Amino acid sequence: METVSPFHLAIPVYNLNECQLFYRDILGCEEGRSSGHWVDFNFFGHQLVIHFKPKEENKSLHTNTVDGKDVPVPHFGVVLNWDVFHAFAENLKSKNITFVIEPYIRFKGLVGEQATMFFYDPSGNALEFKAFKDIGQLFAK
Repeated sequence: METVSPFHLAIPVYNLNECQLFYRDILGCEEGRSSGHWVDFNFFGHQLVIHFKPKEENKSLHTNTVDGKDVPVPHFGVVLNWDVFHAFAENLKSKNITFVIEPYIRFKGLVGEQATMFFYDPSGNALEFKAFKDIGQLFAK
C-alpha cells in the first residue's frame, strides 16, 4: 500500500471554545497553532483546522441510507486500526458521547466488512470513524 499524505481539512464551528475542548479533550487531538478565530489540531496525523463561523439558523441536516442506517452527509473522519477503533469507541462511550450511529460492524461477512460509528461535534459537524477487518479491502468493490 502506498504511503498516505496527511490531508488538511478546515471546518466551520460556531463555538470555538467548546469545539476546541471537544477535539482536544474528548477526541485527544494535540493542539497546534491558533488565533482568536481558528485552532489547528493533529487529527490522527492529519491537519484539522476549526474556524469560527457564526451559527446558521436554517442549516438542514441530510442523510443517506447505508446498511439500513441514516448516515449524515457531509461527514469526515479517519480509518483506524481495528483494535484502536474498538478502544477509541469505548473511550468515547466513557465520555458519554451521543452517537448518531452507535459503533457496530457494517457489511458483516461481506467484502468491505468494517466497524463504524458516527457522532457530531458541538457545532454539528458529523464525524465517522471506521476500521476495516482487512485494511486491504479499503477500496474493494
